Amino acid sequence: MLATIVSTPVDLIEEAVQLGEIIIESQVFQEYTLAKQTLEEDEEAQQLIANFLKWKDQHEEVSRFGKYHPDYKTVIKSIREAKRAMDMHESVATFRKKERELESLLHEIAKEIAHAVSPFIKVPSGNPFFDSSCGTGCGSGGSCGCR
Repeated sequence: MLATIVSTPVDLIEEAVQLGEIIIESQVFQEYTLAKQTLEEDEEAQQLIANFLKWKDQHEEVSRFGKYHPDYKTVIKSIREAKRAMDMHESVATFRKKERELESLLHEIAKEIAHAVSPFIKVPSGNPFFDSSCGTGCGSGGSCGCR
């Protein structure tokens, strides 16, 4: 597919659309879509997500005052419990796993495309532990030390 010579930006865009269609037809994307649908239809999971979001809003409110807010400890404990309950639910865990697999596939594709252009192009992984760029691009001379 991408082995053909692309002569215009329109040709390049058409190739990108074809690549997108191939990704949509992939097993990884199909599993992601199924996991997302399962999560959206799971009432218990949706309740856990809503509960977590409620506590997240409360956390943002008390965070303005930090530990000096009278409800700080209660909110911190509750948001941790809500997040754990949400994260441990089967539908949520499965969705997150499939989401990471799709993200990994997209990252690998982006890396292949970038390195086909030049081996010096950096592709962010989406994981801050593995990204070495400063976010503003290397060569910016920013505080991260990129040069």
